[in-house]
Amino acid sequence: MADPAAPTEIAQQLSDLGPPGGEDREAWDIEIVSEPFSMDCEDVDTALARLRDHARQHEWDVVIGLTELPFRDEDEGRYLLAETDPERRAAVLSLPALGGIGMQPRARHAVRALVSGMAATARDADSEPLPRFTSRWRLLVGMVLANRPWLLVPGLKSALVAALTTGAVATINSTVWLLAGSLSSWRLIVATIASIALIVAWLIIDGGLWDRPDDNSADAKERSRLYNTSTLVTLTIGVILCYLALYVVNLAWALFVLDPAVMGGYLNKPLGYGDLFTLTWFVASAATVGGALGSGLESEEAIRAAAYSKREEERRNRLAAGRT
Repeated sequence: MADPAAPTEIAQQLSDLGPPGGEDREAWDIEIVSEPFSMDCEDVDTALARLRDHARQHEWDVVIGLTELPFRDEDEGRYLLAETDPERRAAVLSLPALGGIGMQPRARHAVRALVSGMAATARDADSEPLPRFTSRWRLLVGMVLANRPWLLVPGLKSALVAALTTGAVATINSTVWLLAGSLSSWRLIVATIASIALIVAWLIIDGGLWDRPDDNSADAKERSRLYNTSTLVTLTIGVILCYLALYVVNLAWALFVLDPAVMGGYLNKPLGYGDLFTLTWFVASAATVGGALGSGLESEEAIRAAAYSKREEERRNRLAAGRT
């Protein structure tokens, strides 16, 4: 059983999964069901209970739940890769805890280990065990990759249009040329960092993306810290990719429409094509700020859809609706 979107896509590629040990083992009959079994729950026990209910309804021997939800063991204070109920042959696998890189083969290995472990007979008792816990950093990487930060820019069309418009106009502005030429490298670096930080902060505030604990418990606070760190890293990566894309587009535009000799004559200073790279650097920072203003035209739902995985988007929308 898999949550919709990415977990279902991974589950569908496991339909040919078989037991370890080769062809002499009895084949598995695998059924894939896409259903949001982890919706409205933040704890692993609730998810396991729902899986057990589905197992009874479908008369399954073993049930494995795939989800993008991170789980934490309150007693151990560590993040879970998987949690099992061997007696009732149910288990839940947190996909982000696999680390995000090489997700498909890691998921195949994990599911095979879980199924073979719970369905073990005396002959299968030597099946390879699966670690129960994962590190916070590996989970964080998995959550960020699940959010697909490289899709942030296409998801914010208004911000993209605003940034491209700002860059196109600024490129042919003589005042911008003068400003770009007067700035030292360290000031251009500061401008870059400031523009990226501005749009990240704007997206968080405008989209209501900052997670607040449901209560004052240590577990709720830790969960909020994890989600907020994931949000910051996701948005920062996405905005940096936006910045680089704007730089490339603006540089191509400048090389196409501008003649540095003509602009130099207008400004009474010698200019060459090398100055176009400095100009584009400054324009990319200005265009990123313009993109932040353009993102204000997007709805909160659109910003969450662009910034998060399907599971996390639904979670944020549910929390936002509960606070209104």
